[in-house]
Amino acid sequence: MKRLVLYGAAVLLGLAAQNALAGGEKVVNLYSSRHYDTDERLYSDFEKATGIKVNRIEGKADELMARMRAEGRNSPADVFLTVDTSRLARAKNMGLLQSVDSPILEERIPDHLQDTDNQWFGFSKRARIFFYDKEKVTDPPQTYAALADPKYKGMICIRSSSNTYNQTLLAAIVTHEGEDAARAWAQGVVDNMARPPQGGDTDQLRGIVSGECEISVVNTYYFSRALRKNVRGVSDYIDIFGWVWPDQDGNGTHINLSGGGVAANAPHRENAVKFLEYLASDKAQEYFSAGNDEYPVVEGVAVAPSVARLGTFRADRINLSEVAGNLPVAQKIFDEVGWK
Repeated sequence: MKRLVLYGAAVLLGLAAQNALAGGEKVVNLYSSRHYDTDERLYSDFEKATGIKVNRIEGKADELMARMRAEGRNSPADVFLTVDTSRLARAKNMGLLQSVDSPILEERIPDHLQDTDNQWFGFSKRARIFFYDKEKVTDPPQTYAALADPKYKGMICIRSSSNTYNQTLLAAIVTHEGEDAARAWAQGVVDNMARPPQGGDTDQLRGIVSGECEISVVNTYYFSRALRKNVRGVSDYIDIFGWVWPDQDGNGTHINLSGGGVAANAPHRENAVKFLEYLASDKAQEYFSAGNDEYPVVEGVAVAPSVARLGTFRADRINLSEVAGNLPVAQKIFDEVGWK
């Protein structure tokens, strides 16, 4: 596999694409904002199974999307992979993706985890749940709405409003409950914050360890990773944590996606579709869980022990393509309530 960095790779990738067209080389050019070393196994397994070589450019999602737009019809990108529904929707809205007619993807990926126009597909899931200090909290919130209850004032750690996971969560609340209810919820959470939003999801767990807060909102795979290997400031304190799957008697626990689609100007479209279909295979789905502590999107695929340890839950089955349509409203609400 040829691993390419974002900057300084244009010439090499351009030559690779030209060679593929001229010499018939089997390649797929991947633009990915997934930053996990464990994904190497996904790409090498695909190469072995198909003989199609993966040329990869990695970078931040916004940088990659800006690059694809600047490259236009001459872009060598075949596949765009990223994290969270908000970025997948942004790529679609920028005209960077194209519709894909694949019976394999349609059959294996649940309808609510793919774009209504078949431009993007989810390939792994993360659930956004509550963690809490078992020694200090005897009645943790059981619903997302309860996070706004004044009895939790000064207890909550959560990331900033610029975080895509929080944007999608609030957009889901808008979709379920309406804009006014979502605004009231967001204001209540701001009022209950133990500190100004800061850091990533792992830092919200560390906030519990340090005593800065008693409750945090975190994607599951950050905690499962700390179960599987040493994560500084978390793994040594695992026993203090309890967790809640929110809304089990209501809409179900909110999930967000890691996913992707075929680039609008993909020079190797057929190979790109094969790559997406591979990501929906049992083997790749199992590895999303084993390699990065995520949940498969294909029903019936086993999860890794570090993921299974959190237990089973009922997920919200709201259509994430519909949720994506409410992202601008969610951002407006964040700004109005002063969620920094």
